[in-house]
Order: sequence, then structure tokens, then C-alpha cells
Amino acid sequence: MRVIVRFFVAILIAGAGLAVGVVVLAGPVSRLATSSTGGTEGDPLTFQPLAARSVVYARDGSVLATFHEEENRVPVPLDKVPAHVQRAVLDAEDDRYFEHGAIDLRALTRAMVVNVESGGINEGGSTITQQLIKITLLNSKQKASRKVKEAALAIRLESTMTKQQILERYLNAVYLGNHAYGLEAGAETYFNKHVDELDTGEAILLASLIRDPVGADPWKEPDAALRRRDAVIDRMYVLGHLSAEEVGGLKARPLPTPPPAEPVRGSDYFTERVKQALLDDPRLGETPRERFEAVFKGGLTIRTTLDPYMQQQAEQAVTDIVPDTGGEFRAALVSVEPTTGAVRALVGGADFPTAQFDLATQGGRQPGSSFKVFTLMAALESGFTPNDTVLGSAPCAIPDPGSVEGAWMPDNVEGGASGVLSITDATVSSVNCAYARLVKLVGPDKVVDVAKRMGITSPLEPYLSITLGAQDVTPLDMASAYGTLAADGERRAPHFVDQVDDREGNVLVKADTAGTRVLDAQVTRTATQTLTQVVQRGTGRAAAVPDWTVAGKTGSSDLNQNAWFVGYTPTLSTAVWMGSPSGYVSMTNVGGITVYGGTYPARVFQQFMAAALATGPVVEFPPPDPSGGFSQYRGLPNEQRTPTTSYAPSRGAEIVVVEPTPPGFVEEPVFPDEPVYIIEDPVPSYEIPGLPPRPDFTIPERPNRPRPGRGG
Repeated sequence: MRVIVRFFVAILIAGAGLAVGVVVLAGPVSRLATSSTGGTEGDPLTFQPLAARSVVYARDGSVLATFHEEENRVPVPLDKVPAHVQRAVLDAEDDRYFEHGAIDLRALTRAMVVNVESGGINEGGSTITQQLIKITLLNSKQKASRKVKEAALAIRLESTMTKQQILERYLNAVYLGNHAYGLEAGAETYFNKHVDELDTGEAILLASLIRDPVGADPWKEPDAALRRRDAVIDRMYVLGHLSAEEVGGLKARPLPTPPPAEPVRGSDYFTERVKQALLDDPRLGETPRERFEAVFKGGLTIRTTLDPYMQQQAEQAVTDIVPDTGGEFRAALVSVEPTTGAVRALVGGADFPTAQFDLATQGGRQPGSSFKVFTLMAALESGFTPNDTVLGSAPCAIPDPGSVEGAWMPDNVEGGASGVLSITDATVSSVNCAYARLVKLVGPDKVVDVAKRMGITSPLEPYLSITLGAQDVTPLDMASAYGTLAADGERRAPHFVDQVDDREGNVLVKADTAGTRVLDAQVTRTATQTLTQVVQRGTGRAAAVPDWTVAGKTGSSDLNQNAWFVGYTPTLSTAVWMGSPSGYVSMTNVGGITVYGGTYPARVFQQFMAAALATGPVVEFPPPDPSGGFSQYRGLPNEQRTPTTSYAPSRGAEIVVVEPTPPGFVEEPVFPDEPVYIIEDPVPSYEIPGLPPRPDFTIPERPNRPRPGRGG
């Protein structure tokens, strides 16, 4: 008797509520019914585009990553959802969807009966149209006012959208657990399939998740998930959409299991850099919030510059060459295509989840002698030639009125003397004191200017010590700046994204690959000729690549705390850094050797470049015009320069800097016809303990091989 009383009371209350709702909302419903629009600005019925994940693609079209916030969604049109999948959802949630209007009174009555009998809320009577209103425009709070508004808006919605349009949006909006929104994301999450590949059993499981995606999670709540799935199977049998044989087979099927944890890839550093670049790009929105919405909810198609093969080879080279020190020392690598500025490979670390700081693009480290390239370019632009000579003896005291001591006193290794040598040989042997004297002649401000023009974006101060790489830069900057040399003096900013399209296919972002000439081509080619000799007979011999002419420079900072090799061919510019992620830590015994730029970094460069370049034709550097012809970027030729008290250069003559005599130092005799050389970044042999021998190919040898020393 009590149940009957509760039943009739519930009917009376529900009927009264609906009657009041119809009276109150009769006006708005009537107005919408005669309107041809789907709502106006400020209208609560106006739908915003569904949030959709953005997909990040590599150069070859493979998927690198997806960007989404909470809602991992891939909207699909209704005609891409098979009929048996639609049937499973309709049977589970609203089997008479195409027969009733926006509100199904029969379903409401049935739900009331079930709920009264159970004494709780065990079944709902909402139609799919009502559910769509609830999940996209309202909320899930069980209030009479919300139910009345939901019913009214559902009536309005069905007057402006077809049943098919409503169903399509619903199938893309429903939450299926584990961050999957919509059937396509659900199919990928639980079955690693597209929605049009689902069979009947898989479709039923997804349909069963709509009502309770958390409580019936097949990964976390398998018992509840089985009960809910089997209830949907029984419902489909009752409705005549499954046979008895199909019911038995479907109920016997196991639930899907969680996929194995996806291994962390080195490209995670790259995709993180892509994400940050897009969030900073004003083309995707004027405000940070607008850009965030575009990247994580806008359904963008993001085509990046990453070459998966080169990325794999870069990671492999670092793994093969750099000793495992338990994380104490790491290597970073960046490779840039000089003709476009596209970043083709990036190794920013070894463990992205625990060490998200990108050693290749963030922070910066002292580049050591690899920064001498910018002094070389400044000297060539000022009118010096590679054959001009400079004193390389150590110690050297360079006048510096701005310093406390009144002089800058760098040193070669162990005070070794190198005598008078050409700028070419000073570069090949990486002689610190030679370059210390050269930067005094050229001026550190010109070195800063050249470095900035070529692509160094890190802050630089015009101190004399800049020539020895005493100021921090990133591997990305170095690879990009050397790429300007590889591109014959044309500067292209490095970029990670080639193009971004919105969900309609409109181009929002497109990389600018046009170069800007910042260096004279003849000066650039002259510098390249000098830098090829570093690899052929100098400190960078371990970086030589079979069949290719490579230009580059080694670098090591004080106490071997950072080691670099930066080099290039006409088609690829690559920077390799090695050091401690925690700070400046000496690498005097890593894998049984003291680390210089010509050791592990040069070997990593060699292995990576040999593999990366093997897939394309060999391209040679264009030689400089033998007649000269430097343009406005070059300073006055030697014959027109006015000698000063600090130097008196002439073509082929010794360049001298007037220096105060260091305390206790006695100048050794210099014999220009028998110069003594010192290699600043030694490679005593091509073999490194624990590594396989270098590939067997011929490297041009210098007739009088310089004696080894320490790297600058």
C-alpha cells in the first residue's frame, strides 16, 4: 500500500512540475519554434564548438603527440559511426529516440515506477536530446528547476536541429572515462581502434560507459563494468537487436585491459618545445588564454619539422658514445637544416618525466673555443685574411682598462708556447692566446655584433673573454648560428613548427623559411674553408664524416666543465654539448678519459651526421672567389688600414698586440720559419676506451703534426 501511495504522489508531483514548466516557458518555446536560427548571441541554447584535441605530426606524417586538457576528443561526423555502434548507444540510453519528441513521457513514467519500487534513483527518463542539453549547457545537479529548464531547452533544440544533428553532437560529447570524450576517443582509449572499426561487443561496452564512466570503469572497476555491460546486452536482447546466441558470446568476452605504459621518447623534449612555441605565438590568439584554448581545445593539425629517422639516430649516437655516469653527465644535440631553419632532431636529456629541463634549448653553458668562430668572422669582416699571422705564445696579458688588474691574462694549456702562426692555424689548433690577441684587435663589440647577426639570441656582453666562450649560450643557438655559415651567410631563425591548420583546414601558422643575408658570401666561404681544416687536421678530427667535407669547431670550458663540438655541411648544422645537468662539474675522468670537445662530443657528431647524411646526395661547399670581392660586410682591406700603436698589420705580416709583461715571465724566442704549435683540444688517437674503433676512412694529415695539449 505504501508503494502505491508513493507512486501516485510521484506522478502528481511530476505532472504538476511539467505543467508549471510548460506554462512558464510557453512563451520562449513558442518564440523558438517560429525562429529559423539556432539561438542568438547570449542565448543559453547557443552551442560552442566542442573541445577537440590537437594532433602533432612529424615531418613524415607520423603522430608525435596529442595536446588536450581534460577533454581528449576527436569529433567525427555521424556517417563515420557504423549503424551497429549507433544502435548500441540508442538501446542503452534512448531506444525510441527517433520515435518521440524532445521529451519521452513513456520513459519518464517507466523511470518513476522503477525508482519508486527501489526507493532510490536507479533509472532516468531523459532523452538523448535532454542529455545533450545537460552535458553541454547545464549541469548534473538533480534539481527540479534544472529539469524543467532542461526539458524546455530540449524542446527548443529539436525545433532548430534535426535528430541526426543532435545525435552526432551527443556521440561526440559523451564522457567515457579515462579522459576520453566521444566515441572516437573512447574507441582509441579502450581498443586502440577508430570508431568505424568497432565490432558489436566493443560498441556495447562504450555504450555501457555513458551512464557511469567512473563507477563502471573497466580498468578500475571491472565487476561493476561487467554488470553494466551485461545489462545493456540484456536490454538489446529484449529489444530484439541481439539473438540468444549472440548474448552468450558477448557476455563471455573479457573486458579490455589497460595498455602498457608508453615508453618515454626523446622527442618528448621536442614536442614540449613545440607546445611552448605555440603558446607564445600571437597568430593563435591575442591573449595567453586564447592561445591555450586553441592549442588544447581547438582541434589543430600541427605539422612539425622533426625528422623521425634523424631523431632516432641522434638518440642512438648519444646512447652509444656518451658513457653512463648515472646521470652525472649528459649530452644534448640539436640539428638544424640551414636552408630552411627547420629543427630536424633534438636531444634535450635522457628522462623527460623526471628531468624536463631541456639541455638543448633552455639555460645555456659556456661554449669554450667553439665561440672563436664569431671572432674569426669579425676578423675577416674587418679585413684580415686567414694567412695573417698572430702571436700565440703564452701566457698573454691583453690590455683591458676596464678590468681591475688592467689586463686580461688568459693562458694556453700549461703555459705552452705556440709562437707565431696564421689565423688558420690558430683556429685549427684552437690557440687561446692567439685569439685573445685577435679579439683585442677586432674589438669584442664586433664579435657580439657578428654573433647576434648569425643567430645567437642569448645575452652577450662585449668583454674580451667572449672570444674564449666565457658567456653562456644554448646548443640551439650554436647550431642555428653555424647554420648561417652553412647557408652561405643567409640567416634563418630556427623553427619547430612548419604549419598549423584549424579543424576546418584553414592555415593559422606557416613557417617563414626565407633567408636574410647577414654575412657576405665570400667572407663566409673563406671562414668555412678555415673551419674544414679543423676537422681535417686539427682538434675536430674525430668529427670527420666519410665522403663529406665537414666544417666545425671544438670547445671546452675551464676545468673541462663543458665540452662542445659544433659543425656543419651545406645541408645540416649540428651542435653537441656534454656536461653536468646540475652545474659546472669537471669532466677529468669520464669513461677513463678527460673530456674535451674533440672526444665524446665530436664522436657523437660523427656518428649522428654519418647516419643523417647517408640518405641524401653528397653536397660540397662552394669555394670562395679567388679574386676576393668582399662586400660591405667586410671592413677596409689591409692596405687601407691605418697602423696604430697597438697593431701594425699588413697582408701576411705578424699581428702584434702591445702587452704588459706578466710578472716573472720571460718571452721565449720566436722563430717564424719553425713555428711551434699547440693543440688546445687534443685527440691523442681516434679510439676512446670502451668505444668501437672509428670507421676506416682516410683523413688528410698535416705534414708536421702539432703536439697535443689541452682544449679551449
